[in-house]
Amino acid sequence: MTKQFRLVSAITLAVALTAANGCRVDEHKNGNGEGEDVKIATPFGGMSVKTDQSVVEGGVGLATYPGATIVKKDKDNGAADVNMSFGSFHLGVKAISYKTPDAPDKVLAFYRKDMAKFGTVILCKGSHAVGSPDHTQDGLSCDKDHGGKINMDEDSAQQELKAGSKLHQHIVAIDADGSGTKIGLVSLDLPGHLSDSDEKQ
Repeated sequence: MTKQFRLVSAITLAVALTAANGCRVDEHKNGNGEGEDVKIATPFGGMSVKTDQSVVEGGVGLATYPGATIVKKDKDNGAADVNMSFGSFHLGVKAISYKTPDAPDKVLAFYRKDMAKFGTVILCKGSHAVGSPDHTQDGLSCDKDHGGKINMDEDSAQQELKAGSKLHQHIVAIDADGSGTKIGLVSLDLPGHLSDSDEKQ
């Protein structure tokens, strides 16, 4: 999950640097003490970043594993909801990390069942499918070149469950952590032209 939170920081910095002129930034801490909201508006479009755990949990579309505890990337934030809109370009990323003392196989079974509501679920290790099916009914595969440039970490021990299409994905990253498991929940809404250009390369 580290790469998703790096993505949030990179996007925030890029927009701040490229849209410094004519840019309006609104920032406020949430009343419940769980994170903060930042909105950036420019003449070309804007973005918002929310780090309220309850907002991300409600929007990611995946169940919280029973008894799991959130993994905070710093003292305040363990979740992020990023939305960027510039003309026809729209990118949405929701990401949150947890840990549990349960073994990876148990976590895998839980999320296979939970993700079935999105249709076909595939299991990936790196860029390769494990077992079958090897793609969803909407064409999503384990190939890291599809579905945009936003990738999970390439870790040989990490498994990913995926469901959805190349443009609208739900991903659960499952990684052994001692006798327990680290869990990364991600929801991606990718720009259509980004996926199209990848397919033509």
